[in-house]
Amino acid sequence: MKNPLNVYSSILLLVALVLAGCSTAPVEETTSIEETEVATAVLETPVEETPMAPVVMAATVFYFDFDKATLNADSRSALMEHAISLQNSPRNVRLEGHADERGTREYNMALGERRAKAVKEFLVLQGVSGGLVEVVSYGEERAASFGSNNESWAMNRRVELK
Repeated sequence: MKNPLNVYSSILLLVALVLAGCSTAPVEETTSIEETEVATAVLETPVEETPMAPVVMAATVFYFDFDKATLNADSRSALMEHAISLQNSPRNVRLEGHADERGTREYNMALGERRAKAVKEFLVLQGVSGGLVEVVSYGEERAASFGSNNESWAMNRRVELK
């Protein structure tokens, strides 16, 4: 009986020679570009344009007081504009809740969620479908301002509408 290693080696050598022979064949490429005419189509019926959703110029970041999840008057007025827009052209939105660095990680996650839920509840009370609004909390993990002072902390106590 023949050694199977020699049989496989012979087959492998044969395949390698065939492939090597194929790759060395010269290839002649010629490309010629002839003059061509381009025809444009004419629409006989007008295309109906879909109106775009109105752009809301209201704020998309809503700030909160220390250790609070209560909306202030400025946030409520901006959210009213968003609520009207979402009623007229429904789309999915995400509310991202944030907290400053003070407090434990777990507490800040819960506080960010309470803040985002407060914004969602306000939108739902204004007639926005709750199924369109997703709530996410990042707690202190995604700071808008890095620093350990009142200004930085105030910037980080927020909900972002995206």
